[in-house]
Amino acid sequence: MRSEAAPQPGGLERFVSAGKGRGLRARRRYAVGELLFSCPAYTAVLTVGERGSHCDGCFARKEGLSKCGRCKQAFYCNVECQKEDWPMHKLECSAMCAFGQNWNPSETVRLTARILAKQRTHPERTQSEKLLAVKEFESHLDKLDNEKRELIQNDIAALHHFYSKHLEYPDNAALVVLFAQVNCNGFTIEDEELSHLGSAIFPDVALMNHSCCPNVIVTYKGTLAEVRAVKEIEPGEEVFTSYIDLLYPTEDRNDRLRDSYFFNCDCRECITKEKDKEKLEIRKLSDPPSAETVRDMIKYARNVIEEFRRAKHYKYILCLTLTLPACELLEICELSLDKMGAVFEDSNVYMLHMMYQAMGVCLYVQDWEGALRYGQKIIGPYSKHYPSYSLNVASMWLKLGRLYMALENRTAGVKALKR
Repeated sequence: MRSEAAPQPGGLERFVSAGKGRGLRARRRYAVGELLFSCPAYTAVLTVGERGSHCDGCFARKEGLSKCGRCKQAFYCNVECQKEDWPMHKLECSAMCAFGQNWNPSETVRLTARILAKQRTHPERTQSEKLLAVKEFESHLDKLDNEKRELIQNDIAALHHFYSKHLEYPDNAALVVLFAQVNCNGFTIEDEELSHLGSAIFPDVALMNHSCCPNVIVTYKGTLAEVRAVKEIEPGEEVFTSYIDLLYPTEDRNDRLRDSYFFNCDCRECITKEKDKEKLEIRKLSDPPSAETVRDMIKYARNVIEEFRRAKHYKYILCLTLTLPACELLEICELSLDKMGAVFEDSNVYMLHMMYQAMGVCLYVQDWEGALRYGQKIIGPYSKHYPSYSLNVASMWLKLGRLYMALENRTAGVKALKR
């Protein structure tokens, strides 16, 4: 899928960024909203949960998709999409037939298998690697702790278990490097509501360094990434994106950056910490909570968030929704909200996190009124904590608009969708 202009990165250059290694720099001025460049995926995999509603090739959402005639588990818009995806889908097709319901490699394993196949069939530089080649990706191998190394070995074992017919494997050391590279440089493709659609490799996009006050955002049209300015960018200025969710306070953001990307951020936002106080707003009580009580509640909130994050990463949420009644999942969210609400204001980012999880459960069980109640509480603080260009705010307005429409409140629905 092509963008309207599909500009090439001619107005940009790769350079050595002081203290950050490789980076991307503007050679000309870019206006707010301007498309800097677009990058087709080097390779991508659709998440299993979206099969049947999205094309496995281009990720388009359509009714009446056609099944792969062999495995019956991959779906396509048309013959063209199927033919284009076949060099990658054939890695999985016969294995899916052989393993049946026991075929369950992670997205990271699936993506890595496709990289190995692509490197064999396309040894030359691709359209996705104008500025940075996949083989140049940073692995941070020397920074991996034993737990991360063990997880990589588990992924390597799964790769050997589920893929054999169409893959030639390098040695174990090379696979460790490749998985480490994928972990640091892979992207999550999301739809307009920021729901997970799949995983992909966008080499030129991966060249950009991180800032908690970025000047571009990355959005997706199918398997095409678009990089667009959210601030004016002057010639010679470095182009920064954000690797993480910007909702959280400075310490949380840097914990996440250290864990996933092995660095601390030194942007203005992280140095000044000017937004942390309102992001961690404490309830105004006649008997204010002690500093120790606040610290304990923040620790509790971070632990809860990490549990949800790990659950999402390892797909336990799906398992839970199959084994636990949804009302129990919602109860877990509500109990956490009650406990944190004794100390935190509703606008506190940890409260917002749990409200968002609760809203997700309500949407899952099609409790539109429950989802709307949570969404109405979320949107105001989101608009305050996130930058004005944030996709998270736009996505929440979209969700609210659709919920109002579903509940036959057209006036409120149209207003929300316009926002």
